[in-house]
Parts: sequence; C-alpha cells; structure tokens
Amino acid sequence: MLKPAKISVSPEGFLEVLSQREVEHLVEMSQTNLHQLFRRCCLAVLNCGSETDDAAEVLEAHADFDIALIQRDRGLKLELCNPPLGAFVDGQMVRGIREHLFAVLRDLVYAENKILSDTHLKLDNPRHVTDTVFHFLRNAQILRPGLKPNLVVCWGGHSIGREEYDYTKEVGYELGLRGMDICTGCGPGAMKGPMKGAAVGHVKQRNRDGRYVGITEPGIIAAEPPNPIVNELVILPDIEKRLEAFVRGGHGIIVFPGGVGTTEELLYLLGILLSEQNQNVSFPLVLTGPAESKAFFEHIDEFIGSTLGPEAQGCYEIILDDPQQVARHMNTGMASVWDNRAQSGDAFYFNWGLHIDGEFQQPFEATHEAMASLELSPDLPPAQLAANLRRAFSGIVAGNIKEGGVRAVKEHGPFEIRGDASLMAKLDKLLEAFAADGRMKLGGRKYEPVYRVIA
Repeated sequence: MLKPAKISVSPEGFLEVLSQREVEHLVEMSQTNLHQLFRRCCLAVLNCGSETDDAAEVLEAHADFDIALIQRDRGLKLELCNPPLGAFVDGQMVRGIREHLFAVLRDLVYAENKILSDTHLKLDNPRHVTDTVFHFLRNAQILRPGLKPNLVVCWGGHSIGREEYDYTKEVGYELGLRGMDICTGCGPGAMKGPMKGAAVGHVKQRNRDGRYVGITEPGIIAAEPPNPIVNELVILPDIEKRLEAFVRGGHGIIVFPGGVGTTEELLYLLGILLSEQNQNVSFPLVLTGPAESKAFFEHIDEFIGSTLGPEAQGCYEIILDDPQQVARHMNTGMASVWDNRAQSGDAFYFNWGLHIDGEFQQPFEATHEAMASLELSPDLPPAQLAANLRRAFSGIVAGNIKEGGVRAVKEHGPFEIRGDASLMAKLDKLLEAFAADGRMKLGGRKYEPVYRVIA
C-alpha cells in the first residue's frame, strides 16, 4: 500500500471553532521561522511507534514530508504532503494520531500567539514562568477542577529491557485498579508501560474515563514521539517548563529504571524538595523496578547520597519487585496530598504552593561552552548542586537524542563536563554504569559517549 502523497485533515475540539482572524493569524505564524519546528513535531506525531531515538534519522527518512495550514471560510485544515504510512489505516488517519497532530498545532502555533506573545509575562520572573506553565496546561484542558488527587507521574527510560518494561506495566495495572491516572513523558519504554497496564486496570474496574497524560517539549518529541495510549497530549516550550508541568500538575511521582534523562528528572525534583520552603509540602516519591534493576537503584542512591546527602535520600522510598506495594504506597500518598492541599488551601489540580527557585526554571541550552562552564562542586548548597547536575545531565540528553545537541557533538566533539575531582569521579562512575547497562540508546546499539568528564 502506498502512502497518500497529499491529504487534508480537519481539526476536532475547540480548534474547530475559530474566528477568521484567528485562522489568518495561525496561517501567518505557520509560515514564519516557526514552520520548521512545527513540521518536525508533526512528523514526530505521525511517526508514532518508531523504533529510533535519533531525531535526525527520522527527519532524513521523511525529507519529502511537509505540512501547511489551509484557510477556509468555516475554519482551517492541515494539508500533509508525503506523510508516514504508519499514520493511516485503509487510507484514513488513525484518530489518536489525528488528535495528537492538532495538539501540536494548539501548543506550538496557537499557544505562541495566545500565551508566549503576552507582553505581561516576563519569563525571567519565577512567578510568571509558573503562570506560563499553568496557561499551557489549562489551554490543553489538562487541569480538572473537582477531582481528588489521583494523577501519578511516571518517569523512566525509553531504552529499558523487557523485564523492566513488563514491570512498569504491572505497576500501572495496580495503579489503574486503584483508580489512579497516569502521566508520563509520553514516549516508549517506561513512559508507555505504566499507561498500558493502567488501561487494563481501568477496564477491569469499568472506568471509562482513564487519563493517560503525555507531557513533552519540541526538542525531545522527535526522539520520543507520543505512544498510542496517550489521550491527553501537551507540548511545553522547553524542558524546564515540561519538568515544572510534571510537578505542578501531578500528585505523586514514580521513578522507574532509566538513564541520564531519568536522572535529570530526579535531580530536578530533589533540588526542589530540598528547599526549606517545601518542607511541609506532601509529595510522594517512589523509586521502583524489578529485582533485576537492583543495581541501577543502588547506583542512583549511592550517587545522590554522596553528592546531595542523606536529606535528599530521605525524600524518596525505594521499593523493589513489588507492584502492589508501590500502588498502595502511592494510594496512601494521594490521601496525604488531599489533606495537605485542603489544609493549605492550595488547588488540587495545580500545585501552586510548591516553591520552585528560578535556577530550576531558566532554560539551559546545551552548548560546549555552557557545559564546560557548569559549577560542579561539593561546596555548593545541595539544592544549587542539584540544579547544576541537572543541567549536566540535560546536556548529555541533548547530545544523545536532540537534533541540535547531536549536531553540536558531531561538529565539535563531545561536551566537556568539568568540576571537583571527587565529584567528577562519582559522576563518571554513574555514567559508565548507564552505558554498560545499555541505558543510553534504543535497540542495544553501541554507544559513543557525547561527553567527557574532566576533573
């Protein structure tokens, strides 16, 4: 079967009802320098199920793909030229992919007009950054007033083994049986497994309103396209706002085995929880995996203890090989979140009370200069060290899978990470363990490090 050379698709939802001026503006914006970003993100969505985590490889394989917004009297259409075959069944676009396609339009183009162009939002102001995250989530209808806390964020790697993937499904199943919804980074591996398991748990409980929220950002979506289970997708402008969306919109977090991306996420959250202003915030955090993943969590726990200290280790529970206990622990945590929010007067659907320092909000662009300039010293306060370590891991993620980072490494060689000798030895040991366990790339491909650790 040949893929259609050109096809038009109409929107569903609130994008169906737009004024002619709104449509004109969307069309105008789609023809600016935003077009290539829009094209890449749409291609990622249409390429759902891809077995590669190389964004450049995806773009090269579909170099003839393009997309345009077509204005018409009653609204707009998307015109796709040479879209991937896998997005269609018998010539018709898969409905879930169609929904995700228009989520891209909503978040990249519509939100650019309605949110990021708001001159009253100053993105160097921490409160305004949080407002921006709120607007994106509200615009995507992720925030649901009136619901009890039940949204569990699941972090973990896209490159994990079969035993670990099956375990994420088992945990998701136990969460689904207990009425909890799932939020992940929306990609494959540990981002897909919990959703798949929860879907079965929801069906067994005759829960037809199960939520499978995917939160991503433009730089990573091509390497980790939304998996087919995601039924609520939102694309934040950058990784920092994506991370804030997880912790503001979710009620608890489960960390499955992963690699540098998962460690980045964990460091981000620990840096926030270590703040004195968050000592009274209820935020259940569990690290879990099958028995085969014991070494992974030992590496992570040892690294955190030796860099951020025992207080950081006290922010989480490690539960191995026990999906039911993980779900029970998280269920109890949801009750604690309910009591905590009720007493503080905070919203149940968005954690306004969580203090996030500006260090964790400002976008970090992984350049060779920026990576080499990171201050990495045990003399830093733990929260500040967590922020800088998070940036280091973010840069490695960029070099591994993000188009700009991959290109920078190809052109100028590996990123250099410099710092205190003892700290660098601990960092290098952890990264070597990830590489040895195949946690850096999909499909077990030989990993060529995109970094050099220098004491």
